[in-house]
Amino acid sequence: MKLIFIYGLPATGKLTVAQELSAMTGYKLFHNHLAVDLLLSVFDFGSAPFVELREQIWLSVFEQACRNDLPGLIFTFAPEATVHPDFIDRAVATIANNKGEAIFIELVCPLAELKQRLGSPSRLQFGKLTSTSLFEQLAASGRFDSLPMPEPRLSIDTSLCSPRQGAARIAQILQSDALE
Repeated sequence: MKLIFIYGLPATGKLTVAQELSAMTGYKLFHNHLAVDLLLSVFDFGSAPFVELREQIWLSVFEQACRNDLPGLIFTFAPEATVHPDFIDRAVATIANNKGEAIFIELVCPLAELKQRLGSPSRLQFGKLTSTSLFEQLAASGRFDSLPMPEPRLSIDTSLCSPRQGAARIAQILQSDALE
C-alpha cells in the first residue's frame, strides 16, 4: 500500500488537493480532521488523552489499510507541537512493517495567501483554524515549527496551481512509481 502523506501549514489546501487526488486515483481519503473532530467531542485539543488517542487512531488506520490490501491511502497532516516528535518515524515504520510505502508531499503557499484562505467558509465544516490572529500567535510561538518532516517527494505551491492541477502532479508521481 502507498500512504500519500500530504502535509503543510493550515490553509495550504491539503484537504482540497487530497479530495481531487482521491477522485483521480480511487484511493481512500483519511484526512486529519476525521480523528481530530472525533476526539474534540470528548477531550480538549492537546490534552494527553487527545494526543494519545489521535496518534493511535492514525497509526491503527494506516496498519489496517495495509493489512487489508488497500492500494493506497491519502492522509492529510498539519505538523504542529501537540504531535509527538517520533510520530512520523512510527508512521513510516507502521507502513514499512506492513509492506507499504509512505510518500511525503508538501503543500505550501505564500503567507498572505494562506491568511486569506483562513477565512474561507469551507474551513468551518471540520472546525479548522479560521482566525488570522490565532494563526499569527501560534506561528510566533513556534507551534508549526516543532515537528521536523521528512524531505518531500514533491513540494507544491498551491497558490500557483488549482487543486486539480496539484493533485495531477501527485498522481503523475504515483503513475511513474507504478511503471518502475
